Amino acid sequence: MTSTASTRRARASLALLALGWLVVASAHAKQTDRSQPMDVKASHFDGFQKPNSVSTLKGNVVITQGTLKATGAQAKVYFDADTQIDRVVLTGSPAHIQQLDDNGNLMHGEASSIDYQSSKGLAVLQGNASVTQQGRGEAHGDRLTYDTRTSQMTGDSGGDGTVHLIFQPKSAPATAKPAPAASGGKP
Repeated sequence: MTSTASTRRARASLALLALGWLVVASAHAKQTDRSQPMDVKASHFDGFQKPNSVSTLKGNVVITQGTLKATGAQAKVYFDADTQIDRVVLTGSPAHIQQLDDNGNLMHGEASSIDYQSSKGLAVLQGNASVTQQGRGEAHGDRLTYDTRTSQMTGDSGGDGTVHLIFQPKSAPATAKPAPAASGGKP
């Protein structure tokens, strides 16, 4: 791209498309985030929105939309034959993603790479992966796969051969204190 206006339009187009995958990546994500403005920042951008193409953002990539924030060293956006986003891969040391759900609970994920395959509805966190959901628990492994349509998660581990899960207990409801007895005017 040679002109500044063309570069800005391409960045804006890619920013809108790149954020779309992230909002879908968490099935319980805050629903109002989808209607918020999207902002994508990086040190370098190279690409365009054409059939079967790949666009790249490099250097301090920060993607935000509402409560959603994703960061990494690089993001690759893969377009299908209809110029729709088929897949987005965010990499870093590590790459991060966080978002509030509709109940105000924070979800935080990190891994060497976060690969969202929109056509399959899968988010794959790979390389020292972890997902923590406030009030629900956490999962750790070499590879965590999250199905955005069913909320099912699978995990694999190579290093020590284990996937580590922590489940938080449900909070007990607060018990009501009995009302003080009426004194009837006597001490």
